[in-house]
Amino acid sequence: MENGEKLKQIVREEYTKIAEQTKTENATSCCGEGVACTVDYEVFAEDYSKLKGYNKDADLGLGCGIPTEFALINEGDTVLDLGSGAGNDCFVARELTGVSGKVIGLDMTEIMIEKARINADKLGFNNVEFRLGDIEAMPLAAETVDVIVSNCVLNLVPDKEKAFKESYRVLKPGGHFSVSDVVLKGNLPEKLKNDAEMYAGCVSGAIQMDDYIGIIDEVGFKDVKVQKETLVNLPDDILSKYLSDNEKEEFADGTIGIYSITVYAKKPMCEPGSGCC
Repeated sequence: MENGEKLKQIVREEYTKIAEQTKTENATSCCGEGVACTVDYEVFAEDYSKLKGYNKDADLGLGCGIPTEFALINEGDTVLDLGSGAGNDCFVARELTGVSGKVIGLDMTEIMIEKARINADKLGFNNVEFRLGDIEAMPLAAETVDVIVSNCVLNLVPDKEKAFKESYRVLKPGGHFSVSDVVLKGNLPEKLKNDAEMYAGCVSGAIQMDDYIGIIDEVGFKDVKVQKETLVNLPDDILSKYLSDNEKEEFADGTIGIYSITVYAKKPMCEPGSGCC
């Protein structure tokens, strides 16, 4: 628990710095200004600029997918974005829910919440709100959300089982999530996995893909499927810093690697053994 809180504090501090930078500045450093970091965040980010609802002031270039593309959001839905940052995915989701829906952004970094609220005010949205809170203990009532999205955030959460249990709790029966995240295949070397700067940069916080899917299954979600999977091609100079020649070959042939994935899962309409079906 103590280590988990320390890791969350690292992430909170680094993303406070990121919030004060532009998308262009963030593209050259995953960890924020003045922080030693060897991963260029552009290897993860995808282009939102052609999507309806896109707002450039809310796009900090921090994602590793576009979960709203796969989230099956309907007009009138209540959508929750975990780790909402400056509001990028929330504003795209709001385009899909329409004025009859509601979008809630949750983030643990105060300056991100402030930035997102300013962006929402500029857009004149009264059905998009941003709440300060922890994904492991969400400030939401049970069974109040139709759809959850998240973009390259859950890998930064120390207790992923708690995060998915909380997601299960706040989703309505029959609700679902679509989340983009970073996962690993094979054993990432410890010297890379334990690097605090890399952790804040969405690599070392990642876990094995099979374990990630396994947590979702164990929590009780159904119809779990990977909607998109992309190998992250890191530059050779980065790999050379952390990997031996043999390990670099394993990266090249896919034996070990870093992947961005988008995962879908659904909460059952009724609990097993409840007799409601």
